[in-house]
Amino acid sequence: MSDDTAGPAVRVRGLVQRYGDKTAVDGLDLDVRYGTVTAVLGPNGAGKTTTVETCEGYRPPASGTVRVLGLDPYADAEALRPRIGVMLQSGGVFSGARAVEMLRHMAKLYAHPLDVAALVERLGLGGCGRTPYRRLSGGQQQRLALAMAVVGRPELVFLDEPTAGLDPQARRATWELVRELRADGVGVVLTTHHMDEAEQLADDVAIIDAGKVIAQGSPEQLCRGGAENTLRFTGRPGLDLASLLKALPDGSAAVELTPGAYRITGSVGPQLLATVTSWCAQNGVMPDGISVERHTLEDVFLELTGKELRG
Repeated sequence: MSDDTAGPAVRVRGLVQRYGDKTAVDGLDLDVRYGTVTAVLGPNGAGKTTTVETCEGYRPPASGTVRVLGLDPYADAEALRPRIGVMLQSGGVFSGARAVEMLRHMAKLYAHPLDVAALVERLGLGGCGRTPYRRLSGGQQQRLALAMAVVGRPELVFLDEPTAGLDPQARRATWELVRELRADGVGVVLTTHHMDEAEQLADDVAIIDAGKVIAQGSPEQLCRGGAENTLRFTGRPGLDLASLLKALPDGSAAVELTPGAYRITGSVGPQLLATVTSWCAQNGVMPDGISVERHTLEDVFLELTGKELRG
């Protein structure tokens, strides 16, 4: 591990990128810490791919600064390349190369690579080891791309849609590998169209829209600070909701959806739950089927961008 770990693995400040007259990235700031998984989410055209590709060193910033492991990823690409792993959705592999042959070749480029045989077994590539790349299935190509990105024991790895096209077993194996990278102190930048993947893996989520980071935090922080949560319960029909609302925190709302079925929205937490049950006790109501519905990262994403996250 590098001595640069006192600072972030990735630091982006005021990044601007343009394509002709179009501004794809507009003054974006982003930090990625060592030993964490940062999910970068955004609708198509939001600027996330351009941002990640700039961090990977494929193009210099139009303006602003980008530092990866303390280096300029474009100007210092030669020094940086052995220290990072990049997983691409497609390309980067000679179509006639055999899967394990290509992985062994990649491993020889690094001073302290992972054990190739163990990685092949881990990602289920043993059965296609002698198959040319062009004849691999989409899922097999994805697993090979992941293996090539991590075989060199990178300090930082960029994973672009790592589980696209994978079956559930391969997806779980990929998730476990990502968690092990994090536990080993590796910084992981994850782009994904699977919200459950971001919720399961990410320590930090950056939502990008119109070339800017419009929200950043842990999945729990974003869900807590985004759309309202909901508490539901059943009781006798026709409860005095005006009386209940007086006891609830400001900003709460209560409605009887169908006779005896109630929904409360607002800042739902332990205090609100205690208030509802206390009010019911004071009014001789036996609440039944109380449930709290937490909003998901996808709810927050839709609220902030007005768009679905699609592949």
